[in-house]
Amino acid sequence: MEKLLHLTLLFLSAPCAAENVTVVAAMEGDTISVNCSYDPRHWWREKSWCRQLGQGRCRPVASAPPAWLPWPGASRGSTSIRDDARAGLLTVTIRHLRKEDAGLYRCQTDFLGRTRSLRKVQVEVLEAADLGTHVPEEPRAVQSISRSPPDVDFTVFYILAGFLVAKFMVAVLVGAVAHSRKSRERGQKPGLGDRFCLSKVRKRSSQKLLWTVGMLGVNPCGKL
Repeated sequence: MEKLLHLTLLFLSAPCAAENVTVVAAMEGDTISVNCSYDPRHWWREKSWCRQLGQGRCRPVASAPPAWLPWPGASRGSTSIRDDARAGLLTVTIRHLRKEDAGLYRCQTDFLGRTRSLRKVQVEVLEAADLGTHVPEEPRAVQSISRSPPDVDFTVFYILAGFLVAKFMVAVLVGAVAHSRKSRERGQKPGLGDRFCLSKVRKRSSQKLLWTVGMLGVNPCGKL
C-alpha cells in the first residue's frame, strides 16, 4: 500500500516538476501572495496574471499598469497586482480565497503579441475537513483544577496595624505633654496658705502697716 501511494505521488508530481509549477496551498478565506521576478531591463513590457484554461489558453485576471504611470499597482476583485520595476518583481495577492479560486495560474509579460511566461503557480484551496485529514490531531492539554486555598495577602493587615500603633503612640505623646503642662501650671499658682497670708491693713489714724493672719489666726508664712 505504501509503495502504491509513493508511485501515485511520483506520477502526480512529475508533470509539475517538468513544467516547473509552484504549488501554493492555503485555507479557504485566507490570503496568499505570489512573487514573479523578471529582468529589470524589460520594465516597459506589459505584465499580467492569468488563469490557465487549456493548452496555450490563459485568461487574464489582473494586469499591472504601465511603468510610466505614477501608481505601480492595480486590483480586480479579490486579486491585486503590483509591479516593482526597479527590482524587477511582480507581486500578485489573492484575498479571501474561495474554492473556485483553485487552479493553475501564470505570471507573464507581453510585447507586440509575444508572450513570455515568468512563473506558473498551482493554487490549492483547503477546507477544514481537508486539513483534518492531512494534519494529525494534536493531543489536548488537560487542565487540572487546584482546590488549595488562595494565598492571603497580609499587606493590608500590616498597614492597618502600623497605623493603629502610630495613632496610639501619638495619643500617648499628646497626653504626656498635656500632663506636663498642667503640672507646670500647678507649680506656678500660689497655695491656699499664700492666698490669705499677710493681709495688709492700713490704719488711718496711726498710718502704720500691720500684718495679720488671713485665715483662722494661723500664720503659715512666718515672720516678715
